[in-house]
Amino acid sequence: MTTFGRTASPRTVPMRTRWAFGVGSAAETLSLYPVGILSMLYYNQVLGLEVLLAGLVPTISIFADAISDPLIGSLSDRWRSKRWGRRHPFMFIAPVPIALSFWCVFNPPELAGWALFAWFLVWSILLRTFMTVYHVPHLAMGGELSKEYLERTTVMSYNNFFGWLGGPPIHKLNTTLFFAVTAQYGNALLNPDSYTALSLSNAVAITLVLLASAWFTRDRIPTLPQPAEDAGKFSFRTFFQDILQALRNRNYLFLLLALFALSLMLGVRGALNAYMTVYYWELSAADFANILLIGSGAGYVFGFYFSARVHSLFDKRATIVGTALLLSIFPAMPVILRMAGWFPDNGSAYLMWAIAAFGALGAASGSILNISVMSALADIADENAVRYGVRQEGVLYSARTFFAKLDASLGHGLAAIALAVIAFPEKAEPGQVADDTIWWLGMIDSPLAIVPGVIAAVLYAQYRINQARYEQTRQALESARSPVAGSAGE
Repeated sequence: MTTFGRTASPRTVPMRTRWAFGVGSAAETLSLYPVGILSMLYYNQVLGLEVLLAGLVPTISIFADAISDPLIGSLSDRWRSKRWGRRHPFMFIAPVPIALSFWCVFNPPELAGWALFAWFLVWSILLRTFMTVYHVPHLAMGGELSKEYLERTTVMSYNNFFGWLGGPPIHKLNTTLFFAVTAQYGNALLNPDSYTALSLSNAVAITLVLLASAWFTRDRIPTLPQPAEDAGKFSFRTFFQDILQALRNRNYLFLLLALFALSLMLGVRGALNAYMTVYYWELSAADFANILLIGSGAGYVFGFYFSARVHSLFDKRATIVGTALLLSIFPAMPVILRMAGWFPDNGSAYLMWAIAAFGALGAASGSILNISVMSALADIADENAVRYGVRQEGVLYSARTFFAKLDASLGHGLAAIALAVIAFPEKAEPGQVADDTIWWLGMIDSPLAIVPGVIAAVLYAQYRINQARYEQTRQALESARSPVAGSAGE
């Protein structure tokens, strides 16, 4: 069987496992997506916390992630359990603390000023830390499920698709159920009662989804790699050794640098998304949810079905570079066209659909980019296994979780500083903000945000693993037949 001129990879991962693995990523977006797009607006415009403090919380929390992500990655890489393997013990203990932390973020007691800031900070850090405990081992497990070049892309497409499913579609559902317009709140995103119902619903869903993913992938534990017999137990010495070994890989280092630049762009856009909807485009909460659902839905469905086929035509490197550029440009086009006078006016029946169309193009690019990078990390893990005799999926995939949270933290900080610089008013009414302030809001969200995305594409271009090099690495692993590869009986 061939696909676009290349031999298709065999199906070695059962469909049931693909679905069970993929559904776990839905809970990451169930928790981090609402926090990423709503928490700064909620604390600033609803609760009255100063915008710099509201934006500072996600930025500070990244320092905790900078430690916890690679720490959990290294710990799970070296974890020994014949019954539960390296990854599942972490996946079973994390769901309840994640759900509790999420609920607390959106349910502060009667606090103000620095006390409210402290509440937001503590629970944001705990949420991201517990998510690390689950999601780093979960992603590492995904990288271990298949040894095939193209099948790895297919497996990660399930992770990517369900990650989207836990975001915009659930946000649309939440908008319908909880963000109803009232006489007091014309825009339901400014209604404090809506956030209580949202947080309770999502907390329950997060717990059920995470536990389901862990439970229904446990049958794969005997087939997954175990630590090599001569691999030392986890310690701070081995932890730093693992980090240094990973960073010595040139391909991994450039992926990290590119992810950092890309996260700056995504973080600023994510933090300003709600502000742009309410104040720049003057759309309702329902329109906001429709844009996210329609635009991203078309893009992520495309990525789910066609990422492996794209990789059969183009190597992962070319795919990553091209989609990084497209992800930088497409989402910025509505604002750029508005500034040029070529975009529907606010209130137009075509406005929401025009924004959603460019959102779909951006989402398709981002979907394929994310799947490609996740698949590439599995190839890098093979390369490091040959070099160092130890499998490092946990450490390598910790970069993915770290930078996913970076775009909701450092980007929030930059967005908050930008809002303060342009003197964006607190508790502002849509349509009542000064035209100059609105113009600068659009400039920061779109044209200026393109720059780090282009830098990311240049850095991604330094990635060097193609299918021929991958095959050489796999042959080296097979010929070695070392304990690194693991065995069903370990």
